[in-house]
Amino acid sequence: MLDLEKSVQYVKNVGPTRVKLLNKLNIHTLQDLISYFPRNYEDRGVAKKLVNCQDGEEVLIKATAITKVSEIFARRLKIYRLVVRDGETPCTITWYNQSYLKNIFKIGHTYNFYGKVEIKLGRYEMKSPIFDESGENKNTGKIIPIYPLTYGITQNTIRKIIENGVNEAYGNLEETLPNYIIEKHKLMGINDAIKKIHFPESKSDFIRARYRLVFEELLGFQLALLHIKENYKTQEKGIIFDKNVKMSDVINTLPFHLTKAQLRVLQEIDDDMENIRPMNRLLQGDVGSGKTIVSIIASYKAVKSGYQVAMLAPTAILASQHLENFKKTLDQFGIKSELLISSITKKNKQNIKERLANGEIDILIGTHAMLEEDVIFKNLGLVITDEQHRFGVKQRAKIASKGKNPDVIVMSATPIPRTLALILYGDLDISIIDELPPNRKKIDTFAVTKQLEDRLNGFIAKQINEGRQCYIVCPLVEENEEMDLKSVVELSEKLQKETFPQYRVEYLHGKMKAKEKDDIMLRFKNGEIDILISTTVIEVGVDVPNANIMVIENAERFGLAQLHQLRGRVGRGEYKSYCILKYEGRGKVVQERMKIMCQTNDGFVISEKDLELRGSGDFFGTAQHGIPEMKIANLFEDIKVVKEVQDISCKILADDPNLEQEKNMKLKKLTASKFTKRIEI
Repeated sequence: MLDLEKSVQYVKNVGPTRVKLLNKLNIHTLQDLISYFPRNYEDRGVAKKLVNCQDGEEVLIKATAITKVSEIFARRLKIYRLVVRDGETPCTITWYNQSYLKNIFKIGHTYNFYGKVEIKLGRYEMKSPIFDESGENKNTGKIIPIYPLTYGITQNTIRKIIENGVNEAYGNLEETLPNYIIEKHKLMGINDAIKKIHFPESKSDFIRARYRLVFEELLGFQLALLHIKENYKTQEKGIIFDKNVKMSDVINTLPFHLTKAQLRVLQEIDDDMENIRPMNRLLQGDVGSGKTIVSIIASYKAVKSGYQVAMLAPTAILASQHLENFKKTLDQFGIKSELLISSITKKNKQNIKERLANGEIDILIGTHAMLEEDVIFKNLGLVITDEQHRFGVKQRAKIASKGKNPDVIVMSATPIPRTLALILYGDLDISIIDELPPNRKKIDTFAVTKQLEDRLNGFIAKQINEGRQCYIVCPLVEENEEMDLKSVVELSEKLQKETFPQYRVEYLHGKMKAKEKDDIMLRFKNGEIDILISTTVIEVGVDVPNANIMVIENAERFGLAQLHQLRGRVGRGEYKSYCILKYEGRGKVVQERMKIMCQTNDGFVISEKDLELRGSGDFFGTAQHGIPEMKIANLFEDIKVVKEVQDISCKILADDPNLEQEKNMKLKKLTASKFTKRIEI
């Protein structure tokens, strides 16, 4: 019987040395090995004539050797050259430091070469191609999988190991989906799907194998999320807040009118709060759409019903900003709001904790400091977490556990297309504020190249001379914190010494201590800094109404959703605001993305376009916490399958809510295996 949990060390060609390298890739068992899917494929199956090749194209050519391999010495390099001919067209092939090649090629013999063709002054060249003698197909003549690697292991090695693992498993894998689903949706069987995802013989093989595995992964994912949501509905009773406490008491005192979208969302929250089932709602809205006032009004209802409120924010400065807003609206009703962040004194902290425990504090707003064991609420009824993607499921669960089934509101300013939101937050009900307040000014957005840098600097100087402030965001450098930091510091020095010596320039980056970051943001808010240079740490930040210019360097390196988030840092006051996207590259997609940013300020339109143009990639600029890792499905590229599987999941659970019927036993097992590490909410 096949043991999928056996150590990968015992797969042919692995052994005790290579097992350590595979472990680095998170491959520990035979199961991990066969589900370590390729990140890409190279089609080395169909040969192309040299005369039909483009410069820089990776292709397979079939050519005959017309010289022996010559050896040339150049400094520390040994260069090996071979001239081959494809029909009438010669091509020079070059390798470096590979002396064994001298005796391999024979004049008059035909070989397959796969590599990048370079065309220089009408001459064809290839450097370090992969090759086989004609008739062999060890390295060419087929579709070759390309895997993510770690240092010390090559594509050939991992390919061979995976091939051994697949051969061992093939024909012995137990089917993971029920027959009725396989037949109805014309899915490939699991054994063939695993074999052909790694080693497809044709493009149609690959398409069918991938569809089967994506379908299975998304089905398991969706069934589990819907099950969690259903459990949440049927678990212990929640709080029924007082029907006589009217949200309109606060709405009528506001110095502005709420939008229809805000009123609709408040109605949804009010209905939840008066229901016996605990509320578990995602409140989604664009930057500046007015999520905070909605959470303030919900907090009023909770407090006046006799309960306390906890609000968790990702940074101390954002928590302080929330406190300011809560007090401004709720002090007049005798509601006591307090702040708990790590920088306050030990004595103050102790005092806050005591007052919280005996019920003297109605609303506690804070950062991770609120999660400590000795933070005890007398009667916690409502939990609000701001910027959901900054908090894991664990943290959300921990703060909620400080009350007895409190209602939960999760706020996010990352606009996500509704279909995607249903997948990512399948365990939450969703409210969307899809309308901006009428007083919210449109931010004029311009995309410029380096040629306009002097004009841009003149524009920044003019705005600062009129009393405004400016953000400049540095590009990401391949997820390398050291490099990000270096680019921020270097740009800061250049701007301070050369471009803007007359202004106060400061910089901010993720490696600074929280206290240091908060101090700089506070000085910027108070007008003591003219230009703030930063990495994307300001993406979720404090309101600075006087800052009206956002300049984003190398804007082409950011996703549209993230550019939109950054743009939302300005336009928060009475002044006309501008976002300047500095970009490089003339590619069609780059141009299209810049055009979208200049044409619309609607975050939901932008997020839809981001999916369409960018496809895969980290849509949020930060990994989603608490969501199981997708091994093959891509929520963006596979959006059609996502929708298909959602419908199927709903029908299955409507017929068999706990997957107890005999025909669904495999689904029950699949769902459990996919989500063993998930923390229930």
